[in-house]
Amino acid sequence: MSKPVKYQKRDNPNSDFCCVPQCAMSGKFNSTVSFHHFPKEETIRKIWIRNVRRDNLVIKRTTTVCSRHFVSTDVIQGGRRRLKEGAVPVLFAWNNYSLPAVRPSVWERTQRPEDESTEEEEMDVELLLQCHDYDAKPEPSSLDIACEKIEAQQQVIEELQKRLAAVTLKQSFGLERFLASDDDIRFYTRFASYHHLQAFWRQIEPATRRIVRVGTQSSTSSTTAAPDNATDPPRRPSRCLPMIDELFLFLVYLSLGLKEKDLGDRFSIHQSTVSRIIKTWVNFLYTLLGAVGIWMSPETIRATMPSVFSKYSDTQVLIDCTEMRCQMPSSLLLQSEMFSQYKSHTTLKGMIGVSPHGAVTFISSLYSGSISDKELFRQSGIVPLLDKEMAVMVDKGFRIDDLVPCKVYRPPFLSKKSQLSHGEVLVTQDIARLRIHVERTIRRIKENKLFDTIIPLTICGSINQLFAVACLLTNYQNKPLVKAWAK
Repeated sequence: MSKPVKYQKRDNPNSDFCCVPQCAMSGKFNSTVSFHHFPKEETIRKIWIRNVRRDNLVIKRTTTVCSRHFVSTDVIQGGRRRLKEGAVPVLFAWNNYSLPAVRPSVWERTQRPEDESTEEEEMDVELLLQCHDYDAKPEPSSLDIACEKIEAQQQVIEELQKRLAAVTLKQSFGLERFLASDDDIRFYTRFASYHHLQAFWRQIEPATRRIVRVGTQSSTSSTTAAPDNATDPPRRPSRCLPMIDELFLFLVYLSLGLKEKDLGDRFSIHQSTVSRIIKTWVNFLYTLLGAVGIWMSPETIRATMPSVFSKYSDTQVLIDCTEMRCQMPSSLLLQSEMFSQYKSHTTLKGMIGVSPHGAVTFISSLYSGSISDKELFRQSGIVPLLDKEMAVMVDKGFRIDDLVPCKVYRPPFLSKKSQLSHGEVLVTQDIARLRIHVERTIRRIKENKLFDTIIPLTICGSINQLFAVACLLTNYQNKPLVKAWAK
């Protein structure tokens, strides 16, 4: 016969069980033991997880710890049993605490000894002394943990702000984006370095407070306005860009010859705003830089005379002309006047004067391409600046001996001779070796791509100002033509 089966009475309908290792307590057959969920407070929750010592513990809604692992004073009796605030499980099999026997069922219940409660209280005190290490470092409070989290989040925010600033700067097209690279500054502005550009900006910045903007109407007081309003100063128009970025936009326009639409997309402004900024700054720089006298006295020329001009020490200025191709006008008369036989295209022609040490000292207006070098020299206005103690060095096209009161250094003509003499060849070589400096200066001016491409007729109204400003800026943008001339 088979052994008799012993049934245990089911006291509690719930199916809770204890997650502590080596504890098989379940709520199905014991109503005297309560089961408690893990607390929501992060600090206490971590202490529970550490004390339970269960590997790979995944806390769910049904994960509980039975009341046998808590000190009896931490369990609030009466009605639904619950834990005191901050209570943690400390009674386990691995800290030399024998779990109390499961309460027997009513069929097997025996009489409890009278001093059972006293023994249990003594055991609780002993276990508390064993489980609590009072010499150990106290657990961090919830306030300390919150402060650490706040500090960590602040560091993350600062790092994200730095990344956002870097991305924003990279996407924006302004001077601040390129200030770390002198190569980029040279490419976009023709200034030798950011240091040179800043030095130029410091010179003109005080005058920018009085800049007159193109396209803005001066505010006039109405006849019906109150007397106190009539004395109010006119409000300055708002700007889309900082002043230094407006200068940067104008320099980019000169240097790269970009279209206004392209510049508007780069600087994130409207095309009409770009047009107004360009016109404003070309007029401003033309007035400001043009007010500075660039024609040098003979004493200053002699003081800065390079040694290579020893044979021509009285040279005051080196003269040469340059031509810039422009869009062909629809008028046949204008086409014939502007057509250049040298360039085989309609051009604008100007004359540049350079001192022996390479500084631009004279700039003429632009004329139609059909004008001769001699006629351009006569109309340019340079003749009154010359006297008999000076000398000018020119190319063969400048037959200006009858126009100037001074000496003219020019390569000799072959005329009807079959070849030049030995002395004439040496003179031609010497003059050509010195005149190369004015050609190098003109090449620097034409590094501004605006003048190296076909100039549209739409900017012919301000082309004289643009050309003059580009020539004047070469005295600020570049280093000396020859390194040995730097002082």
